[in-house]
Order: sequence, then structure tokens, then C-alpha cells
Amino acid sequence: MSLRGHATGSRRWQHFISALELAIQRSARRWTSEDFAECFPEFVEEDKDRAMRIYNQVADYIESENQARPRNFEALFNEYDLQNKIDILDKMVRDAKTRKASGDLGPDVRSDEMRPQSAVYGRTVPILRAEIARMEGQNLALADDLQAVVKEGDILQKRIDDILDKVDEAHNAWESVPMEDVHAWTSQVSEKTKPVLRS
Repeated sequence: MSLRGHATGSRRWQHFISALELAIQRSARRWTSEDFAECFPEFVEEDKDRAMRIYNQVADYIESENQARPRNFEALFNEYDLQNKIDILDKMVRDAKTRKASGDLGPDVRSDEMRPQSAVYGRTVPILRAEIARMEGQNLALADDLQAVVKEGDILQKRIDDILDKVDEAHNAWESVPMEDVHAWTSQVSEKTKPVLRS
């Protein structure tokens, strides 16, 4: 698999892809059989045929890894949006060269009279203010959500209090009934509901 699918884009991106492909190709062809023999001289002397078979297996493995490498690079390119970022860098460099050639250095160029803090503040303060505004908006939305939850909690607490008040009233009413009346009533009910045995 080749990285040539990325041939479109800025000149800087094309140079990047070409350099990457060249590095992959060179890494695959870098290790020769002579290098292998130099690393393992005794093994090669003892059994040259077996040593060459092992060298070929290792070389095939390296070659297959190099074939898979572009797919891994594709995932990295997509994950970090690399082509777009290199194209942006290329445009910035070309714009800067054009400004320099025309003598228009732009308002954000460093001068001896400008303090470094001023240059930094000029770039970062607007970004920080925008972030503060975004966070304040987010905080207001969260405060509204919290207020709605608190209001709902108050409504539920009132319902609970009403139910408990009714339970207290029922309990107090029960407590105020004389026990003799309760015993008499339960006796009457049990007599009336007692099943009649038939013979």
C-alpha cells in the first residue's frame, strides 16, 4: 500500500508524504544479508543455508510490516487531521513570505518598542475573553437547571409534608379514641363476622 493517495494538497504536504515513503522504503532495504552475517558470524559459519533462510524470513517479516505501515499512518493522519494542519502551515508560510516580499509586515510583527507581554496579551486576551463568555453562558444554563431541580424538590417536599400531616392527624384521631370503645367495636365485628358452622 502506498501513501500516494495523499498526493493532493500543499507542496509541503507532498514533500512530507514523499519523505515518509522514502524512509519506509529505506528501512525495508537497509538490512542486508551481509549485515545479518556480521551480526551472527558463528551461526552463519556453522549452517549457512539455515542462516540465509532465517535472514529471508526476517526480511519478509520486515517487508510485510512495511506494507502495513501506510495503513497505520492513514489512521494517524485521520486522527490528527494532519494533512489539513500541514496545509494550513504551508499557507501561513506562503502568506508570510508574500507579506515580507511586499514589505507589509502586518500589525502583529514583533518590534523593539513592543514588550513581549503586549504581544502575548494581544493574542491571548481575546481568546480568554471568549472562553470566559462561553463558560459564563454555560454557568447560567447550569444555574437555570439547578433552580428547576430545587423548585421540583420544594414541590416534592411540600407533598411529603402534606402526607405526613395527614398521617399525624390520623394517628392523633386514633389515639383520641377510648380503648374501651375500640375493644367493644372489635368484639362486635368479630361476632358478626364469625362463620356459622353447619352440621
